[in-house]
Amino acid sequence: MDDTGTSLPLRPLTARSVVLSTLLGHHPPALPARALVRAGALFGTAEGTVRTALTRMVAAGDLEQRDGTYRLTARLLARQARQDDSRAPRTRPWDGRWEIAVVTAERRAPADRAGLRQAMAVLRLAELREGCWLRPANLVRARPPVVAEQCALFTGEPEGAPAELAATLWDLHGWAARANALRAALHPGELAERFLASAAVLRHLLADPVLPPELLPADWPGEGLRSAYEEFDADFRETLRSYLGI
Repeated sequence: MDDTGTSLPLRPLTARSVVLSTLLGHHPPALPARALVRAGALFGTAEGTVRTALTRMVAAGDLEQRDGTYRLTARLLARQARQDDSRAPRTRPWDGRWEIAVVTAERRAPADRAGLRQAMAVLRLAELREGCWLRPANLVRARPPVVAEQCALFTGEPEGAPAELAATLWDLHGWAARANALRAALHPGELAERFLASAAVLRHLLADPVLPPELLPADWPGEGLRSAYEEFDADFRETLRSYLGI
């Protein structure tokens, strides 16, 4: 429990998580093996353990290795792009309209259904009922082809209170409670614990609906969490650059 009373389970620190988080936060996401080994040593991970993790990540398609340098593959480059966007979402002034996507494709294969669901999560749309997705039209981003292939797209306005609709579509209280706990976990302390919390922050920001301010509860912690993460990340990157000599 943190001091807000919210449970804050964090994934354990592993050689894979150190390598992955280091590369996801590096632009461009490519580093020599020696740098990744030293990054592991910063958290007390043995060189052999890091090198084993690198070999397994290449075999799993997470990394590609070229001339002693490891870089993210296309799938994880897409994840890095989503994380970068979640740190600074592109928004526009909201005029009250909502994006609406209604599934019209028939006899969809399970893979097609899963692909659409994943795309909707990336677009930050919520499912009102089976096959009906919506959100306020305040975000700037491209839709992947899978959406147009399976859905009819509309814009419209609810007749009821939009803030009440938003509260039924997203667990805003739950998101805010965890955001506050994560922000507290980023405060100065043991580096490994803050590093774990920072990775959890990035995952949590991916679930932020990024609603217009008019639809959010008072004291919404979204921007505060982003600011706390950016402060931690700047400090950590400087520590990493000094430690790795890069």
